[in-house]
Amino acid sequence: MSAALLQAWEKTRRRRGPDRAVLEAATGAACTFRELDERGAAWLRSHAPGLQERLAGRAVVFAVPNGIGWLEIFLGLLHAGAVAVPLDASEPPAAQQEIAVALRAGFRWDGTRLVPLAGSRRFRDPATCLIKLTSGTTGRPRPLVFTAAQLLADARQVTATMGIAARDLNYALIPFGHSYGLGNLTLPLLAHGVPLVCGTLPLPHAIAADFVRWRPTVFPSVPAVWRALAASAVSPASLASLRLAISAGAPLPAATAQEFAARFGRKLHAFYGSSETGGISFDRTGSATLRGGVGKPLRGVRIRVGADGRLRVGSAAVFSHGNSRRDGRVACWFPPDRAALEPDGSIALLGRRGTTVKLGGRRVSLTEIAARIRRLPGVNDVWVGVGSGADPVLGAAVATARPAAELRSELHPDTAAWKIPRKWLILPALPLTDRGKIDGRALQAKLFTA
Repeated sequence: MSAALLQAWEKTRRRRGPDRAVLEAATGAACTFRELDERGAAWLRSHAPGLQERLAGRAVVFAVPNGIGWLEIFLGLLHAGAVAVPLDASEPPAAQQEIAVALRAGFRWDGTRLVPLAGSRRFRDPATCLIKLTSGTTGRPRPLVFTAAQLLADARQVTATMGIAARDLNYALIPFGHSYGLGNLTLPLLAHGVPLVCGTLPLPHAIAADFVRWRPTVFPSVPAVWRALAASAVSPASLASLRLAISAGAPLPAATAQEFAARFGRKLHAFYGSSETGGISFDRTGSATLRGGVGKPLRGVRIRVGADGRLRVGSAAVFSHGNSRRDGRVACWFPPDRAALEPDGSIALLGRRGTTVKLGGRRVSLTEIAARIRRLPGVNDVWVGVGSGADPVLGAAVATARPAAELRSELHPDTAAWKIPRKWLILPALPLTDRGKIDGRALQAKLFTA
């Protein structure tokens, strides 16, 4: 069994048993830490009678929205020694089945029962307890296998660096099973007793109403939500209880951080990480975020930048299953980002590696073009791509209220003509995937299919 995680949860349950652990804002349903533990055990008894031996070491795929039900399934699987594979709640049943078969999972939760699957594999390491799936925006989702110790290390590094403690109330909109949600919501609850209120909807008026009623103190979310709040008519007084606003999951434009700070009188704090490593860096003061920065490494995280500008991350939270890379005695990973270290130790992200394309015999960095456009006044976000075909062209999708002609003319003074996009798509906001990242596939189709 995943003894380390269960032991941490048992300490939390004993320490905080009668205290409220989870609240669902939409319904008012709530349960204490003790009740949550009982519900996890009851779920296992009800839905896996006689199956515990078959569950041990086998992957179990489930797609459930944030709430008490998600946590009771996760706890039940931990007690059974199973390997949890949480998917987006919006994932259709056919896709869930396809993923489960590809992973050689033992079971899939269909909403009412555990459906056994043929040809499953068993993980031999009893510490293995979770599989994360990468977003798959550029290809087929890739499974990442984690042990309980790695998940606990991520939670420890996140809470210690951010100062999140049991006295806080975490506001949960990001999915529990995503890497971001695991580190900021799920594991702090289980290992450190940080209670949760599950938000009603990711809309400004709904967020404001939840804050007025339940008064959460910590809010981790994605740039799209912060941008919507900054542009909304929500009263700044409605977020009076908020002491720590965290932005991750996608790059946060400096303009959004500035607008939010001006509107609500509090800074956003950028949090940078990856599925493979968990949390990497955090802007403790919120000042770097105002400039588009991502702060300094979390406690316990070691950062190096190679001569090629490639970032190297080592910590006890980095996955090691199938990963032979090491930094001393800990696993390490190379995220697909180019970076530089500032004199004060802060990380400056310089864009993704592998974003250089060849147009008309010249090499063009899509990251560089996007950065140039993002610096223009009134630009909230940008995506740059290249159309396929015999004569590929550079295109840009921009979230702004300004016309494309103005943006193009402002690029001319310091940008070579062949680096200026020929196709433009102006939108009020860029489309996002379920994980809060820019939906490049959708924009590629809109820009270059016409």
